[in-house]
Amino acid sequence: KYTKIWKRSLRRAGMKQIPGKDKVLSMLGLAARSRNVVSGGFATEAAVKGGTAALVIIAEDASGNTRKKYSNMCGFYEVPCAFHGTKAVLGHSMGKEERSVLAVTDEGFADSIRKHLGDSE
Repeated sequence: KYTKIWKRSLRRAGMKQIPGKDKVLSMLGLAARSRNVVSGGFATEAAVKGGTAALVIIAEDASGNTRKKYSNMCGFYEVPCAFHGTKAVLGHSMGKEERSVLAVTDEGFADSIRKHLGDSE
């Protein structure tokens, strides 16, 4: 019963990817539950500039300005940056609303997510 409701909510959000099928999104969900993810523009910027971000993930459907701003910031502060998923999928994988940018603050989670990002590309 709950699976049907969950899939219906995915369809309403317009998501084509199912978070359980993507290892990157599953790892993001685990990291979010263990409070090792900061999401949103302001929190991600603070984490990158503060040196606590180990990996930044930007949604593929984020605006050009957002993509440029965070990719340049990651280049300057030498933080790895990746483009993955849509805003709706990234937010749903963490149990939140749409998020266009997020930062993983734990090195272990970041290494695992980087490994899975390399497998998917």
